[in-house]
Amino acid sequence: MTSNRLSELHNSFKEKTLFGRYINSEKIEPILKRIEQCFDVSTVGFSVENRPVYSVSAGNGPIKVLLWSQMHGNESTTTKAIFDLINVFSEGEFSNICKSCTLLFIPILNPDGAEKYTRVNANGIDLNRDAQNLSQPESRVLRQCFNDFLPHYCFNLHGQRTIFGVGNSGNSATLSFLSPSEDNERSVTETRTRAMSIIASVVSGLQVDLPNAIGRYDDDFNINCVGDTFQSLGVPTILYEAGHYNNDYMREVTRLYIFKALFYGLNAISTKQEYSNHGLYFKVPENEKNFFDVIVRNALLNQGDDKTIDVAIQFKETLINNVIAFIPCVEKIEKLDNYFAHDEIDAKGAVILDHNNNRLKVTNEIDFVMLNNRKILIKS
Repeated sequence: MTSNRLSELHNSFKEKTLFGRYINSEKIEPILKRIEQCFDVSTVGFSVENRPVYSVSAGNGPIKVLLWSQMHGNESTTTKAIFDLINVFSEGEFSNICKSCTLLFIPILNPDGAEKYTRVNANGIDLNRDAQNLSQPESRVLRQCFNDFLPHYCFNLHGQRTIFGVGNSGNSATLSFLSPSEDNERSVTETRTRAMSIIASVVSGLQVDLPNAIGRYDDDFNINCVGDTFQSLGVPTILYEAGHYNNDYMREVTRLYIFKALFYGLNAISTKQEYSNHGLYFKVPENEKNFFDVIVRNALLNQGDDKTIDVAIQFKETLINNVIAFIPCVEKIEKLDNYFAHDEIDAKGAVILDHNNNRLKVTNEIDFVMLNNRKILIKS
């Protein structure tokens, strides 16, 4: 299926009730109620604060794929893409996947974190570091689904911050992937190879849309992580990370590319491409933490300074009245020649001050900076 055709399908079937970054249980429950007539919707457990954790089953094929999103409550892009995909299934599209696979989706694994827009759950625990202890009810829900469903593949769906670049290319990592390690030696086992091959198929499919904008996560082994645990249990597990696309802080463009990436991954499984071209996986550049949201370059901290500095500004995502606000915060004040930004401002040697005409300091929250008494807005 061509990239253009996938774009057309996404435009036709995108779940329009979901938009932006704040996605919680209240927003998905009406959708779940609506799709009950087409899919098996179940409550598979409850969170710390007794919110339901839901699952949706689609397809009836012999290959079983478990997919979960919002393990981190503030990573919602993949949740939107899941419902876009389910809408396409409901209209009979992607029939080859539904005939070959049975898909079990958990749209929001961490509903308490989703409600508060936090990475962690209501007990302050990162569920992606709880795969061994299983100390949290949400972790136990996922593990029980894994044990009962006995998946042949797992898709671990996340969202990444705007700080990641594709190596040192100067390109933002719009999507990133990982075939997690099974041991400290990061051995390329059969299970990892199968996951790598699926990622290679996904990356190949996305090249027309995202050339030089796809990264690969570091594969250091941590058995406490869910992906590493499931991979070590012999189930190929693919980490999907939804990242930043230019001027897309609502992650609506990235949502389209995650939708396509989910199709390419599931299509590779349904057509048994899991052993082909796994070497392409290693050609995907590793992610580097080398981006800021804004860099003001070539500024002076004080009148009369003989050397300019750069000011890095990072947006702090904050839930205010059920809307995510992007609050600019000063992150670094130094020369930043080895860093990139999603937006750059050239101060041209002007003195930079905060909104009260005071010297900037790291951790300052600022809506604008002053350059030679000229107000420069900082906006997402």
